[in-house]
Amino acid sequence: MIWIGVVSDTHGLLRPELVSALAESRPRLELILHAGDVGSLAVLDGLAAIAPIRAVHGNVDPPPLSTRLPASDLVELGGMSLYLLHELARLDLDPRAAGISALVFGHSHSPESYRKEGVLYLNPGSVGPRRFDLPVSFARLALDPEQHTVEAELLTLER
Repeated sequence: MIWIGVVSDTHGLLRPELVSALAESRPRLELILHAGDVGSLAVLDGLAAIAPIRAVHGNVDPPPLSTRLPASDLVELGGMSLYLLHELARLDLDPRAAGISALVFGHSHSPESYRKEGVLYLNPGSVGPRRFDLPVSFARLALDPEQHTVEAELLTLER
């Protein structure tokens, strides 16, 4: 199994509770995905201290984030493909036809996980500043290269 941490919409806030949850994750995380609206390079640096990170920029990320990070990213891991972008509305490919196992996105701050045409769609929610009454949430992905499956677990942080 390959374990991946998934976050989005940090908006410059790297919560100590998130750092602890990711760093203490068992099994250990092999990768962290950030689905945009990072807010600062310090967030990426903090996450990279836990595990390698792949990130995309969001709609409110200013330079240097918007110029350093791509708008989307195809992550190949364990013979599986994960597609990362910020806004699902900007999806410009057919995930099933492209052989994507999971599509990871953010933007809405609302956590959700569902399958569509065999592809896992995952929005981890937001671990940045609380918005409305939405939970402070993130996710973990479990990739099984032998079975060619991917499962998501949505997690919330206590205040």
